[in-house]
Amino acid sequence: MHRVNHGGGFSIRFGRAKFVNAIHSSTMPDGAFGGNPGGFVRRTSEGNFYYSGDTALTLDMKLIGETTPLKFAALCIGDNFTMGPDDAVKAAEFVRAMKSSASIFCTFPPIKIDHAA
Repeated sequence: MHRVNHGGGFSIRFGRAKFVNAIHSSTMPDGAFGGNPGGFVRRTSEGNFYYSGDTALTLDMKLIGETTPLKFAALCIGDNFTMGPDDAVKAAEFVRAMKSSASIFCTFPPIKIDHAA
């Protein structure tokens, strides 16, 4: 298990991981502090990957796109507790990944999305 703060990184057997900013609440069910919210940029020989985690749209995503060529990005679109689909489209533009996919949606009623839309 690695402990890392925002901006920090560590080597893992298949590459490198960097903990990046996310804007989101972070409390446990009992109200205790749940740690700092964040996402990860993973660098591997097969290509780099960004996982946004639960977050709002941030300009920091633009820095990720400027500093790391990304093969893939997983961007939250749950709305209500994270960025919604419109902001996720802007996030995809910011990170400039070759491919992007939606994550963190329809797991419970407040973040159910309209798939047709």
